[in-house]
Amino acid sequence: MEIKILEFNQLDIHMLYELLQLRSAVFVVEQDCVYQDIDDKDQKAIHVLGYKNKELVAYTRIFNKGNYFDEASIGRVLTKQNQRKYGYGKLIMQASIKELETRFEINTIQISAQTYLKKFYNELGFVEVGEGYLEDNIPHIKMLRTK
Repeated sequence: MEIKILEFNQLDIHMLYELLQLRSAVFVVEQDCVYQDIDDKDQKAIHVLGYKNKELVAYTRIFNKGNYFDEASIGRVLTKQNQRKYGYGKLIMQASIKELETRFEINTIQISAQTYLKKFYNELGFVEVGEGYLEDNIPHIKMLRTK
């Protein structure tokens, strides 16, 4: 998988369309969740895009501390449904963590994780904090990773 890390103004119109289409396919259609994906935060985000044979198959958006949560954060973590068996989710998360730690020299990363993915995030060094909660009617939990 080839990973590209771009700020919002570095995305061309085709990349933007492709990432929004994939986010919609996973979070709105596949998870049957009606929510406002385009939330005016993409402009502050750094976009981590994973390509296989020039097709977007994995994605996250990352934020420096204070741009989304008080801590640096990773969100909109996804892998295209038919590509999940190849470990691309782990690769895109590792690239996102590395980018945050090197670009912003941070020690703590916060995520709002879908509860059923706790084990996946635990394997990447994240630990649960506090009680679970509903976000867009999907169970989530706050998780932190400290260097």
